[in-house]
Amino acid sequence: MSNDLIQTIATQEQTLILPRFSADIAYQLGSTIYQEAKKKKLAVTIDVRQGDHILFHTAMEGTTANNDNWVRRKSNTVQLTHKSSFRVGLENKAKGTTLADSQALPLLDYADHGGAFPLRTRDSGFVGVVTVSGLPQEQDHQLVVDGLSAFLPTLGENK
Repeated sequence: MSNDLIQTIATQEQTLILPRFSADIAYQLGSTIYQEAKKKKLAVTIDVRQGDHILFHTAMEGTTANNDNWVRRKSNTVQLTHKSSFRVGLENKAKGTTLADSQALPLLDYADHGGAFPLRTRDSGFVGVVTVSGLPQEQDHQLVVDGLSAFLPTLGENK
């Protein structure tokens, strides 16, 4: 089960590719996820960043500052590995290790829990991270994937 899920996430990472990336696209992507969360009445924090530059960030009613900390930690994991935080956690669990054990990373700064996803473009490769925090990790991850899946067709090739 775990290997199938890891492969599914790897496939998501390979197929959910942006044609281009900018601050405007980051805002639009964050807004798309926000609208989806609002429609489902979810309490989440949503963040889109390029390196340490936060391009979109919102905390919905019912979230706390702790969600901001989870966003930062999960985003750091993706920045380091260029893999979704959910995939990193599942791979570590399959190996019987943790980020702290395998790479001596402080848990105060890194989290291998689902919800952060690498943003890539066809031309540039890894360009940023989109993160959701507030739900169980599988649901955080799925909200990001659903948001990206809904957003990508709006970009088109000629926009």
